[in-house]
Amino acid sequence: MSKAYISKALRLRVSEQARFRCGYCLTQEELTGTPMEIDHIIPESLAGRTEDENLWLACKLCNDYKGDRVAALDQATDEIVPLFNPRQQRWSEHFAWTPTGETIVGLTAVGRVTIELLNLNRESLVRARRRWVEAGWHPPKD
Repeated sequence: MSKAYISKALRLRVSEQARFRCGYCLTQEELTGTPMEIDHIIPESLAGRTEDENLWLACKLCNDYKGDRVAALDQATDEIVPLFNPRQQRWSEHFAWTPTGETIVGLTAVGRVTIELLNLNRESLVRARRRWVEAGWHPPKD
């Protein structure tokens, strides 16, 4: 939960830029029926500012799993790697969908650590994605 006040105008601007979906798992707000949260990419606890360049949309669970972390250990390289930054990086350069569209695969160390730390393939979300795929709502086309 943000300590700083985020105006309705700033919240709407960030939501529109994020296309009303989580910057990490790409879940669409309209599919969940619950509002997304405003994520501080660099957390306030690490001196992250409440301004456009440091804010993006995240679903509650991704935001909760991320917490105040900005990096994690990549098991494949045994190196500390920064988490994916949805404001500055392209999702498709770090992640891909499996052919069935229900699971996210990491293409880079950044992708791998983000999937692991944020639990992007948590069982409940994979089950939901399976239903969204059946309905033709998922995965996002861009």
